[in-house]
Amino acid sequence: MSDFYNKLSGKKSEEQDTERIKMKDYLRNKISTELAVKTAGMDLFGTTDKEVIRKVARWINEIIEKSEVNLPIYEQRKLTEEMLLDITSLGKIHNFMIDLSISEIMVNAPDEVWIERGGKLELTNVKFRDNEEVMDLARKIAGHVNRRVDNSSPIVDARLPDGSRVHIVIPPIAMKGVTITIRKFFQEKLGIQDLIKFGTISPKAARFLEAAVKSRTNVVVSGGTGSGKTTTLNIVSNFVPDDERIVTIEDSAELQLANPHVVKLEARPANQEGTGEVSIRHLVKASLRMRPERVIIGEIRDGAAFDLLQAMNTGHDGSACTVHSNNPDACVSRLANLVLQAGFELPDKAIKEIIASAVDIVIQITRLKDGSRKITHIAEVSSFDPETGKVHTNNIFEWKQTGIKDGKLVGKMIYTGYTPTEDLLDKFEKHGLDFFSYVEGEE
Repeated sequence: MSDFYNKLSGKKSEEQDTERIKMKDYLRNKISTELAVKTAGMDLFGTTDKEVIRKVARWINEIIEKSEVNLPIYEQRKLTEEMLLDITSLGKIHNFMIDLSISEIMVNAPDEVWIERGGKLELTNVKFRDNEEVMDLARKIAGHVNRRVDNSSPIVDARLPDGSRVHIVIPPIAMKGVTITIRKFFQEKLGIQDLIKFGTISPKAARFLEAAVKSRTNVVVSGGTGSGKTTTLNIVSNFVPDDERIVTIEDSAELQLANPHVVKLEARPANQEGTGEVSIRHLVKASLRMRPERVIIGEIRDGAAFDLLQAMNTGHDGSACTVHSNNPDACVSRLANLVLQAGFELPDKAIKEIIASAVDIVIQITRLKDGSRKITHIAEVSSFDPETGKVHTNNIFEWKQTGIKDGKLVGKMIYTGYTPTEDLLDKFEKHGLDFFSYVEGEE
């Protein structure tokens, strides 16, 4: 490599750009190779240690100075910053990670990076050099959690140091190129007042949910992908009285309960040899031996549904979970299908009867077409009809759309006038609460 200025002199701007890219790529490779030796044994991914970052920056500058490429100072600084981001964070998408208005980052291909902001998808102008650069990022993320991503493991779930969830799919399964989807984890703890402020729930419905949790009702938060199920579960769970012991179980630890007595369990995937897996179902069974008063599961996706329903029916009132479904009736059907995955030869009616006796309240949260998130139904799972084999759900509160203003859906949450079952009324009364005082009257 010759001097930077000599290399570019007398060439057209397009040729200069090409040469500049070649030189920076040469330096990138050189820096990566030499830094690998200097940083052996150091876990730099996700570090916020300023002293470590300064040391790595000094090493990068030393490597640049010793190279034959005489970059201008501004180019040298820019390259150092880029390499630091590549080593310690997520490189080109780092700024999206620190932008609090962005909730999701989606790399579909090297030249196609999307974000979600305010519930709406936006195509960004960020582009990776090629598929290999995206693959390097995928390997770095997977390697941090001792996973590998290759032809034998083309789909990987991982978690970033800040708690954000990552899903990786590589070619040939992902036909456009390496696909990386990041659901960001926000450290800020939201409360019920935030949901009221966002218009997700009305004050009256919020007070009702607080009373329902304190009455030890069993709650299922139902919703689609990205609708805010985990956030809602977290906020609702914070209504649990401080003198109760809670065990939380999650695939990826996201719940941030303010309660003083919480035991947090996190599932573990199999290692590279295919062993060592600890599933949600394993953890549910283990949690019941830990004297929990309530068991809270981040999301039910398999036969663990059966174990949780059994716990709800056998002295662990006030437990909760989230389920992927689109309305309260679909939530019941989804639970029934998940119970079948437990491997028991149970008749459909027996499963539905278990669900009807275990679940008290379904909270349905929906991401609407304007990008907003609303709790659209709060329903009681009221009864099981043995003749029809149907589990009845009845809406206590419903969100009703009244119009559209400035591109936003306008509506309000109303009490339907529904009179609950004696079982639900009894739960409220046993805790000194009057069901109707929370649903009737003005907002």
